[in-house]
Amino acid sequence: MKKTTKNKSLILFDGYCLLCEWSVKFILKRDKKDSFIFTSLQSDIGKELLTKNSISTDYDKSVILIEKDILYFESDAALRISKKLRGLWPMLYLFILIPKSFRNWIYKRISKNRFKWFGKKKRCYLPTEKEKEKFL
Repeated sequence: MKKTTKNKSLILFDGYCLLCEWSVKFILKRDKKDSFIFTSLQSDIGKELLTKNSISTDYDKSVILIEKDILYFESDAALRISKKLRGLWPMLYLFILIPKSFRNWIYKRISKNRFKWFGKKKRCYLPTEKEKEKFL
């Protein structure tokens, strides 16, 4: 990986999902301490990381957060991301107290229907010139 990733959390997202694209833009706007870098699950780096962690390269069911070589999926990833955002968003981390099985049940319902509800792009998300420094 060519960019400095030290002390940053990596977010892998579905580059074809409009909800995921909106989420990336939302996070970029509220990343108070420059905590995150991004790559799509479909990128070469994304596929390399999936393979390295014994995950199928066609995986697209969840955002994946990598912090200090630990992978977080589904609601765990979303809540850990919210904890580092500017504003009141860190308060969402309190939902970590809800049983994981219930949190992930909700997450999976949204994930399963995201293309139907929000749409799907024909091409993978491309960052703007301003955003490029935050992407691998």
